[in-house]
Amino acid sequence: MREEEIERLRGVVRDCVSKHLYSSAIFFADKVAAITSDPADIYMQAQALYLGRHYRRAFHLLNASQIVLRDLRFRYLAAKCLEELKEWDQCLLMLGDAKVDEHGNITDTRECNSMYLDKDGEDREINILSAICFLRGKAYEALENRAQARLWYKAAIKADPLCYEALECLIENHMLACDEEKTLLSCLQFGPEDGWLSSFYSCLIKKYDKENVVEAKFRELEQGGPNTKTSEKSVLCTLKANTDLLACKAEYYHQCGEYQKCFELTSELLEKDPFHLKCTLVHLAAAMELGHSNELYLMACNLVKDYPQKALSWFAVGCYYYCIKKYDQARRYFSKSTSLDGTFASAWIGYGNAYAAQEEGDQAMSAYRTAARLFPGYHLPTLYIGMEYMRTHSFKLAEQFFMQAKSICPSDPLVYNELGVVAYHMKEYKKAVRWFEKTLAHIPSSLSEMWESTVINLAHSLRKLKRYNEAITYYERALALSTRSLSTYAGLAYTYHLQNNYTAAITYYHKALWLKPDDQFCTEMLTSALVDESRQGIDPMVESRCGGLFI
Repeated sequence: MREEEIERLRGVVRDCVSKHLYSSAIFFADKVAAITSDPADIYMQAQALYLGRHYRRAFHLLNASQIVLRDLRFRYLAAKCLEELKEWDQCLLMLGDAKVDEHGNITDTRECNSMYLDKDGEDREINILSAICFLRGKAYEALENRAQARLWYKAAIKADPLCYEALECLIENHMLACDEEKTLLSCLQFGPEDGWLSSFYSCLIKKYDKENVVEAKFRELEQGGPNTKTSEKSVLCTLKANTDLLACKAEYYHQCGEYQKCFELTSELLEKDPFHLKCTLVHLAAAMELGHSNELYLMACNLVKDYPQKALSWFAVGCYYYCIKKYDQARRYFSKSTSLDGTFASAWIGYGNAYAAQEEGDQAMSAYRTAARLFPGYHLPTLYIGMEYMRTHSFKLAEQFFMQAKSICPSDPLVYNELGVVAYHMKEYKKAVRWFEKTLAHIPSSLSEMWESTVINLAHSLRKLKRYNEAITYYERALALSTRSLSTYAGLAYTYHLQNNYTAAITYYHKALWLKPDDQFCTEMLTSALVDESRQGIDPMVESRCGGLFI
């Protein structure tokens, strides 16, 4: 057969693969390989077999060739076949021995060099070294060696920043703490034309920084910074309405407590792309916070219909039942979600929260501990463990777990708030004031009603330290956030009472009792304030304004 005829058959194989006619591709690739015995044609045949899901046969073909241990493409494809067959130990053996340090740097330089020498693709090909590191990471994760998996994922993204899947595994599986994510991104070697990608990656990681920092990242990605090339600015402008970028922005709104803004953005996104699963998860979380049970019900029905085998679908069902306070059913579906995907962090948290809602502390702790073990870069499981200890008045233990959560994510204001609460319970009021002030300093955006309790707690702590004027200032800030808080009016009244300002105290006790007429503390203290005022005498200014009508 002439060379041009063989080349035509190769073209037929490539066309069959592009049209997903895998049986045809296998048939013609087998004939080409039989005629030429060329390693490139044998590799093409193995590729066709792999795409046609004939993994055993593809592996046998590759393993029988003499080149499999010398050509990295052969070795990698053979390992991919073993991955599909779930033979993880054999997969690692096929990939060969290699070592990686704690920073994700490969220490076996001989293998690194050989991999670069064997790389013979187009300029924009993903580095084969990166693909092999990523596959090692997947194998170790499947073998539940998450520490090694994390190192190999880091090695993969360092070897080639275009290997997005490695970064996705690190972020989605919460394998790195906040500072570790930033450090990893800072040491990636992007090409001169990949500035936009560096900005995009910085939007994917945890977003607990101050509002101006995070918003600047989004602005740079949407419009381009001062150092952005003109050619890149056109690319960035087209990304402004990109669903992945807007999903990142929605995630940021959720993290800083802007649940309504988050919900509106995700609703708009899901109209454009109803099957964007990352956006769907954020949408479910926002709907839960806002108590939109109807929306959760509709989302759950659609997800179960479209994706019955996905953990997210059953997580949505659990969210609906949690929202309507049917915690037994919520637990059942959160549990189903974790059984379908053991690395789904949100399902583990929901499972624990459903137990905690009914004060079943031991089961809640078990779920949180599992999540803390599986997701070392996720601070919420540790934070919730601390909350459970605080609920049972084990304040020292609670403080230890809150400090551990702080070491994982030092930017989340909720961590500092819980440290302040536990210090208040232990009567360490100076420490409580410091933690509450740090909470307010770490809130990414302007104060919202979500943080009203923090402001009130800070005021209570200042009152305990007899710093009455400062306490009154913070009580008034709390009133600016919400005028429906009994605790604020009662605290403000009591502070004025302690300052012997009985008129103001009586006014605020009345306001508190207007919200809750049967409140025992305010009723007793109002009586006390009236007695104290009568003993002190009526304020002459008040008497003159009232025309001397007091008896």
